[in-house]
Amino acid sequence: MLRLAYQSDIGRVRAVNEDRAAVQEGLNGWTLAIVADGMGGHQAGDIASQMAVELIPLQVKSLDPNRSSEERQHKLKEAIEAANDNIFEFASGRENYHGMGTTVVAVLANDERAVVAHIGDSRVYRIHDGQIEQLTEDHSLVNELVKSGQITREEASHHPRRNVLTRALGTEPTIEVDVQEIGWGPGDLLLLCSDGLSGLVEPGQMLQAVTETEGLERKVDRLVQAALDAGGDDNVTVLLIENGPDAAVHDDEEAG
Repeated sequence: MLRLAYQSDIGRVRAVNEDRAAVQEGLNGWTLAIVADGMGGHQAGDIASQMAVELIPLQVKSLDPNRSSEERQHKLKEAIEAANDNIFEFASGRENYHGMGTTVVAVLANDERAVVAHIGDSRVYRIHDGQIEQLTEDHSLVNELVKSGQITREEASHHPRRNVLTRALGTEPTIEVDVQEIGWGPGDLLLLCSDGLSGLVEPGQMLQAVTETEGLERKVDRLVQAALDAGGDDNVTVLLIENGPDAAVHDDEEAG
């Protein structure tokens, strides 16, 4: 069975928490987990992220347990595209909300497989056998600069435009969503997070936080605290999925 815990913190600088997280269990043996990091003025970012975590699960409720891997990936991709349609239409009809959007990472998992879909720079990591692996690739300007060799990874972490996204949910009428399916097993963890964590805390420190701490909620607490200790200059949201024998539970403190 899968166990889940999640937490969102406004951080030490921001006036509004534009991050959201959501979990939907009991999908014919599958669980859906989502983290979204909103953007846009006039409190539009928190509206965009809230819409994302509400709309995506609506499209996944009718999951057939006998679907193929390709069908599962298509289902999650379709759900995110449908949310984009709604958010873009909402923003287009309201002057104050023009240009609002959100990142999204969504994981659809059972105890053997996990479908990972994302747009933006929120991330998913897999922790397996004492190692941490980033499964998603940031859709950001600095990542494009790193890939083209114009700046280094170290320079990217301090770049003045490191928050500029090349893809987001709700900002354009059509989007490109990256989707993959992975295998995982007992003892593995999936870590979903906004850049409030990944922008301040190195993967090695994340690994240390989850391997040296007992209890899933405590692991989440320690990750959030690591971001706050590093400055907390953004909202930080952390969601952990553990593949283990215990019954599924989740933190009562919902994001927002």
